[in-house]
Amino acid sequence: MTERRFDLEDRLINFSAEIIAVVDELPPTKASSHLGGQLLRSGTAPALHYGEAQSAESQKDFIHKMKGALKELRESRINLRILERVRQLGPTGVPTLAECTELIRIFKKSIETAERNLNK
Repeated sequence: MTERRFDLEDRLINFSAEIIAVVDELPPTKASSHLGGQLLRSGTAPALHYGEAQSAESQKDFIHKMKGALKELRESRINLRILERVRQLGPTGVPTLAECTELIRIFKKSIETAERNLNK
């Protein structure tokens, strides 16, 4: 039996790459340009925040940086949902939205665990 390795950093890098692909497939409209620019920023930021969290100076600092990543993921999910609602989300967007939701769950759990450990 092979051991399945879970690497959140790789998953976040893949998510960032998917976001870039989603933005690149948006139609050339004023709304897509606006939302696409914002999505590009918020959708690539979680990987960078996570990198900062790995070098956190304390448990509180780790929690703070993880919350920053969670905030960006939530912003990305809303942006993807808006694009989906106005039918501007291409074929790459739907699985990216699902992955965003999964990452939010992972970050929420990780933050809850870190906060619980901090309060022990």
